[in-house]
Amino acid sequence: MGHDKLRKFAENETFSCLLQPDASAVLDKSGDPSLGLRLHDHPIKGHWNSSMFRKDQPIVLELGCGKGEYTIDLSKRVPDRNYIGVDIKGARLWRGAKTATEEGLQNVAFLRTRIEFIEAFFGPGEVSEIWLTFSDPQLKSENSRLTSPLFLERYRKFLKPGGIIHLKTDSRFLHEYSKAVALENGLTILDSTVDLYGDIPAAGRSSALYEVQTFYEKMFLSQGYKITYLEFTIDHEGPYAHPSDFDADYWRSIDGPRRFVHSPTSSQR
Repeated sequence: MGHDKLRKFAENETFSCLLQPDASAVLDKSGDPSLGLRLHDHPIKGHWNSSMFRKDQPIVLELGCGKGEYTIDLSKRVPDRNYIGVDIKGARLWRGAKTATEEGLQNVAFLRTRIEFIEAFFGPGEVSEIWLTFSDPQLKSENSRLTSPLFLERYRKFLKPGGIIHLKTDSRFLHEYSKAVALENGLTILDSTVDLYGDIPAAGRSSALYEVQTFYEKMFLSQGYKITYLEFTIDHEGPYAHPSDFDADYWRSIDGPRRFVHSPTSSQR
């Protein structure tokens, strides 16, 4: 491990806005592996506003936040929300946590964990919105996609009724797959576009959608790729169904080989 990473990891321990529990704190290995992932609740579950933030405000998550630039920017624009960026890469979270600390931002926190463990950290109705910004489209692994029925079931356990999911991506594959999941399950689609910057802004669409950009968004825009956006609620009773009419091969071909050229090993590309 390089000296710079070690320095960042050491400094991460000093940031009060960064929670980075060991996986053993939430992962239950005592059960039957065939029954799937078993988790223990972390003590902060249901207590984020009282334990981490100074104000009791609606909580917004960014899953796969990378360096946290989107989380930081949104927190400044909308101070009446509490924002939590989630990622597994400590060296990347260092940047967001350091910025939040240096600028004294009171409505920002970061959580270092695998997104598969997310339900161990948030209680029923504790979260109002989720942002998925340039998530890995997982072209070959449906259950690894952050908008798959498996993940929607996890989100439902802690999203408020009518809670919103925002998906911003350059991947037409992930956009169309997510829309197909929403339609299959009768979810309410609040907004959808396959060319965010080419469309006339929809009435009520936040300016932050255009003005707040991640590193990868800037990169793909500079290369001429279109950015898509999907906003929907997960108001659904019963199990989530997989989309029956999504042509994965077709949309995989639309995304093309660049998906493998630019995708780093993270939940956020």
